[in-house]
Amino acid sequence: MERELQRGGAVRVAGVDEVGRGAWAGPVVVCAAVTDGTDPPEGLTDSKKLTPQRRIGIAEQLRPWVYDHAVGGAEPEEIDELGMTRALRLAATRALEALAAPPDAVILDGKHDYLGAPWRVRTEIQADLTSIAVAAASVLAKVHRDAFMAGLHPEFPDYGFDTCVGYPSPVHRSALAEFGPTPHHRMTWSYLDDLPEWRHLRKPRPDPGGQIPLL
Repeated sequence: MERELQRGGAVRVAGVDEVGRGAWAGPVVVCAAVTDGTDPPEGLTDSKKLTPQRRIGIAEQLRPWVYDHAVGGAEPEEIDELGMTRALRLAATRALEALAAPPDAVILDGKHDYLGAPWRVRTEIQADLTSIAVAAASVLAKVHRDAFMAGLHPEFPDYGFDTCVGYPSPVHRSALAEFGPTPHHRMTWSYLDDLPEWRHLRKPRPDPGGQIPLL
């Protein structure tokens, strides 16, 4: 895909991928990665196909290998205020604007263009399996977010953030039922409806117009 876009005049192509869209706690994180066409580190693929330790090892090789990369995020309160579509756009824009130079084109994993103008966007389902730039962004975004969530564990040890990284798990669900949401939880999400002691804390969702599915 990078070569195809470059033949069309896009010299600098960024692969973009996100992580954390379906989590109950923590930010949504987007990475933008630009490669130079050289062979990637061995074993690079969609981050979900790698073990945590393998992801960390490949990320260490990716950081000096990618020509340029940057990470952007949207915090839980921004997700609650804006909705997921606009929060993804905010996180992706922050990542793209943090690159050393703006890309001529963006390859976006998935079928929904949540980015839009002024970026020239090509969407591709499972782009993390067909684009080395998107695969690199997938791994770097996942490792970055996992490390952030693990860093919350000492303050909130009952929630298992070091292992579930904010996604629903038995430990996470149990802690929510007993202790309620932390400042890192998304407060417009329906999991609160299943917590009788805490459902009064749920905030109304933003206008659903333009929202995309979470899964």
